[in-house]
This record gives sequence, C-alpha cells and structure tokens, in this order.
Amino acid sequence: MKLTILTQYYPPEIGAPQNRLSNLASHFVASGHEFTVLTAMPNYPAGKIQQGYGGLLRQELRDGVQVIRTWIYPSQSAALLPRLLSYFSFVLSSALLGSFLLSTSDYLLVESPPLFLGLSAIWLSWLKRAKLIFNVSDLWPASAVHVGVIRPHSFAHRLGAYLESYCYRHSWIVTGQSRSILHDIEARFPGQPTFLLSNGVDTNKFRPKNRTDEWRARLTSNGEFVVLYAGLHGLAQGLEQIIDAAHELRSEPGYRFVFVGDGPQKRQLICKANHLCLENVTFLNPVTVDQMPGLLVAADVIVVPLGMDIPGAVPSKLYEAMATGRPLVLVAWGEAADIVHQFSAGITVAPGGIHSLALAFQKIRGNPELARKVGDSARAAAVRHFDRGSIAAPFVCYLESQANAEGDREEPVHVNADL
Repeated sequence: MKLTILTQYYPPEIGAPQNRLSNLASHFVASGHEFTVLTAMPNYPAGKIQQGYGGLLRQELRDGVQVIRTWIYPSQSAALLPRLLSYFSFVLSSALLGSFLLSTSDYLLVESPPLFLGLSAIWLSWLKRAKLIFNVSDLWPASAVHVGVIRPHSFAHRLGAYLESYCYRHSWIVTGQSRSILHDIEARFPGQPTFLLSNGVDTNKFRPKNRTDEWRARLTSNGEFVVLYAGLHGLAQGLEQIIDAAHELRSEPGYRFVFVGDGPQKRQLICKANHLCLENVTFLNPVTVDQMPGLLVAADVIVVPLGMDIPGAVPSKLYEAMATGRPLVLVAWGEAADIVHQFSAGITVAPGGIHSLALAFQKIRGNPELARKVGDSARAAAVRHFDRGSIAAPFVCYLESQANAEGDREEPVHVNADL
C-alpha cells in the first residue's frame, strides 16, 4: 500500500501536525508500506527558512520516509495578506512540482489548515489516481472567524465556506482530530464518510521519569513554583491571559511564569510583561522536539490555554501535558475541557477568567496532594486512551482493509472510530 501526505508542516519543524504526521509515517513504514511526504521548506513558526534548506526543491530520506520539499514564501506575520501569500506559494509549488515528482498512490492525505491546500490535493489525487483523505485539524473558515482573521459573512468567509464544501465533497473520506470536528462536518454534510484521527502523545517519550535537575535549573534557579507554557505564541492561544495572571500574583513571592517558544505574538507578550514590570515572567527560545519531554516534566504546573472558544479545538499540548504526569491547568471550553473533567486530569478555567486562572495556580501550589493526584490521573488516561500508537494503528488497519477489499469500492463505509 502506498500513502502520500501533502502538508505545509513537517519535521524538523515542531508543532502538533508535524508530530502527528511524522508519527503516522513511522507506523506506515513499520507496517511495511510505502510513505511519501510532499511538504514545504521548513520555516514554522519563526517565518524563516531553516538552515540547510531553501530554493525551489529538495528531496531527502527522513526516518525511512521519502520527503519532497518545495518552495514556500515564509512569513510569521499575523496579517492576512502575508499569510495568504505563504499559503498560496506552497499550493502552487506543491501542485506543479508534485505533478512531476510524485508517483501513483493508493491514498493521498492532505492536512488542513491551510484549507487552500485542498486545491493542490484534489489536483494531485486525480493525477496520481489516489483516493483523497481530507484531514481536518481545525474547522476553516469557522476558526478564522472566531480568531478574528476574517469577518463573518464577508466575501472571504463565503469563499472559504465554498472551498471547504468543495474539498469535502471531492474527498473519499474526511478525517478529523476531534469528535466535535467530525460532528460538525457530519451535521453540515450528511452522508460524508468520516474517521476520527485524533491527536495524541508518545507516552514512552513524554513521561514522569524524564525529570532532571538540569532541566529544572533552566526554568528556575531559586526553587520557585514554575508555571510553564511551551508552544506557539499565536493569536488563538490567548497567552496574554497568563501574563495577566502573573500580574495578579506579582505580590506573592515564589512564582515563576515561563514561556517557551516563538510565534507572531511573542514580541507583543514581551512588551506587555515589560510594561507591567513583571519580574516573575521569563521568555525562552523554542526547544527541539527531543527536548520537549524533559522541559515539560521540569515544571510544577503546565498551562494549556486558548484565547476563545474555537470550534472543535483540542490542543495537542493537552495530551503531552497529561503524559508527563504533571498537574495541568486548561484554559478552554468544549471537548478539551470535557477530557480534563472526564479523567480528573487537572483544573479547567474559562477563557478570559483571569482571577480564576490565578486561583487555579494558587490551588495547585498550596495542595501538593491534589497536584500529585491529578498528575497521576492524567498520566494514566494518556497511556490508556491517547497514546499515538493506539491511535495510528486502527487507521493503518482501516486503510489496509479498504485497499484490499474485493472490488476496490469507490466509496468507503461510514466510520466514526472510537479510538
């Protein structure tokens, strides 16, 4: 069986889709299948092409996977025009170069967002005779409206909705990273086959035993209570909430709020912390994927925030935090909050509830037994329900069964797998 993935994001970049798709690639290769990735020159989240890459085309073998990289206009800007230029540059380069470089394939899976990449995917799936799998990590254009990138009912919104419908209806199956995403799609597109392909975590890498004095010393040298956020500093994360909570707790000694990562909002966050004269806040540069498990487990509490209610959003950082066995504070509603409640994995706070957020940090700091209990519960849930191996394996088996089905059916059965 041959699978091609078309994605703007792939390692050595760090992030949720990068980790999820590279893990899927590992499982396909381990199962004896051929796997090809068509992706952009790595530039996320700094908006600069990483050293050793660049130009129009690069091909490499990465962990047994053939990776084809094509040109992209890199941008870290949160403004609409630079982002569109970045998106469409890869849409065009992937469609053009992929036409010549990709071989025929059984399946072509495209990662959305960006939604526009579906245009290249539809073309390439037709040209290479591959069944199109449209993987939805965020519901666009709905998410873009919620974060304020586009206005409701504007021309951009209507165009995005049309493109969304076009991509779904030209797909063999639609996969989604949360149940709420799939429920939304099924309600609006009755009869569209779906499959739950959720985010998860490698629980062998993210585990409590990774805690070391070296990592702890990088976060604090004074035995402070470390509140850690590690990841993209973007619009959707609402990281200013953590700054505001740090400001509310500024008179209480012993707190250290640490931000690790990069993104379009980082400069504004640093300016805000400086303006408020916050001596309990530290900003650190991004770390590599291999360093992330040690970083997370060195914290006293991990905070996973969203700035607003984004349809279907379940941050991948939630699963990583759970696997470390550290107590977590989730700033979100919806399915993510349901997961934390279901498994007693931490404390949830509604977006915008700054005082409640500060109280959550105080509660965990003042109650070590509670911190231990929720951390243990989170770890157990991650191992049992959200390990990436148990998520990828059923998907691989499903595609194998479809590829080998007698008569090679044109349409798959409707599947909403409970992984």
